[in-house]
Amino acid sequence: GYFGGKVDELIMRVVDVLLAFPGILLNIAIVALLARPGIGVLIFALCLNGWVGYARVARGQVLSVRELEFVTAARAVGVPASSIMRRHVVPNILSPIIVQMTFGFGTVILVEASLSFLGLGPQLPYTWGALLEQGSVFLWRPRLALVPGLAIMLVVLGCNLLGDGLRDRFDPKRSRLG
Repeated sequence: GYFGGKVDELIMRVVDVLLAFPGILLNIAIVALLARPGIGVLIFALCLNGWVGYARVARGQVLSVRELEFVTAARAVGVPASSIMRRHVVPNILSPIIVQMTFGFGTVILVEASLSFLGLGPQLPYTWGALLEQGSVFLWRPRLALVPGLAIMLVVLGCNLLGDGLRDRFDPKRSRLG
């Protein structure tokens, strides 16, 4: 994103294509095509589909930071682009990416639980999604499904609250006011 050009444009078009499909359907298709439900296939599917949000956030931040005065001043005095990236751009784009990661943790947990519930996740050791699926068979004993469901909900809620707190902490407008 810093240099722009054809590579940047190509990467963003790949991101657009991947964002055009619902993430869970793309994950189901990847796991089904590889026909081996397991942790390795699940990680591959999550990574193949998960990087696009980070690429979009990072590119947007880089495009905004590269136009700031201190970056323009560094370019004007002849600082090499690699040094500008290392000293000015990367430190200024890390905060939104860290916040995005904490929200991504909750998403990954939900997708893994969903795929395991459908029988497309790892079989052993048990995952929360597999436990939820096994507990849903016994309708007369709802606690078998309630416990893993509550665990999923609480961990995802914790990840989202952490992300919300980090977003508030890293917000430049808030730090100027306080």
